[in-house]
Amino acid sequence: MNALSSRTDKILVVDDSPDNVFLIKTILEEEGYIVATAENGVSALTKIAESTFDLVLLDLMMPGMDGYEVTKCIRENKSLPFVPILLITAHDSPNVAHGLDLGADDFIRKPVTVDELLARVRSLLRLKHSIDERDEIARQREDFVSRLTHDLRTPLVAADRMLMLFHEGALGQLSPQMQEVITIMARSNSNLLTMVNTLLEVYRFEAGRKALAFQPVNLAQLLKEVAGELTPLAQQKGLAVNLDIGEESTTSTVVGDRLELHRLFTNLIGNAIKFTDTGSVTVHLTPSITSGESIIIKVADTGVGIPPQEQATLFERFRPGSHKRSGSGLGLYLSRRIVEAHKGTIEVDSEVGKGSVFIVNLPIKQ
Repeated sequence: MNALSSRTDKILVVDDSPDNVFLIKTILEEEGYIVATAENGVSALTKIAESTFDLVLLDLMMPGMDGYEVTKCIRENKSLPFVPILLITAHDSPNVAHGLDLGADDFIRKPVTVDELLARVRSLLRLKHSIDERDEIARQREDFVSRLTHDLRTPLVAADRMLMLFHEGALGQLSPQMQEVITIMARSNSNLLTMVNTLLEVYRFEAGRKALAFQPVNLAQLLKEVAGELTPLAQQKGLAVNLDIGEESTTSTVVGDRLELHRLFTNLIGNAIKFTDTGSVTVHLTPSITSGESIIIKVADTGVGIPPQEQATLFERFRPGSHKRSGSGLGLYLSRRIVEAHKGTIEVDSEVGKGSVFIVNLPIKQ
């Protein structure tokens, strides 16, 4: 038996009738459960905010805040861990379907019978234990991957610097054949280091450990910087990187994390270069015509394009495309997380054989 299933479960009983509370509390305590009580919805929400419960038994009809509103408040509070809700309702009360739609997990009618009450309680506690165990496994997996990727960076960075020394001749002159081998090794090591860094950033976002430093960022300046850094890569393929920044956009600023926005556009422009063999990559920067409160950045290429069936899952984690050059499936997922952290949107418009346009919409203010 694991630790999650061997614990003593804690149940909150919410009912404005002292007699009902006493009856249910007695039944549950005889089964070994720890029981807390609340006489109304406001008191229940206060106790749920102060303590962790494994199950809430909630009377549907109460004066002031009824069970519907309590259920809605619990489910809308994303900071709370999942807790099953068992609605308690009188035979002549309105249909409980609305409560289930709001997020309750089951219901039982008054007067309750001991066997039915305990059966429903056990069923919902099994659900609670299952979800808690799943979440714990997911947390441990993410922590493991985060630690692993962090530890992998050290030898990869060391290897990158050593290969650079070899390439520069600091450890002796190399033959042309060795120079070629070192160049291939350095490129492969650099690609692996990029993948590890991307994976580490993904798990920082997912674990809520990513702290963003928001400040005014001049997007025109940032895009020129990124384009300049990636131009040599495009020139190797005979591609042009064009910037289309209107006069009204040269001073366009957003409140964001400059490092993360740099990572975002490096990824989008880098992908455009990667999947384009002929033609060009063009970056457009324009204020939003509809709202005037956001800025639109478009990264357009003349590359291979993306099939419609892949566009639907393009920004999901570990969903690489079918193209032979597709990577780990993390770059665009990380891009989406960065955009969402800035309260923006990202989408793609693409046609196979005619290129793709990635459209980022960022609010001017947070």
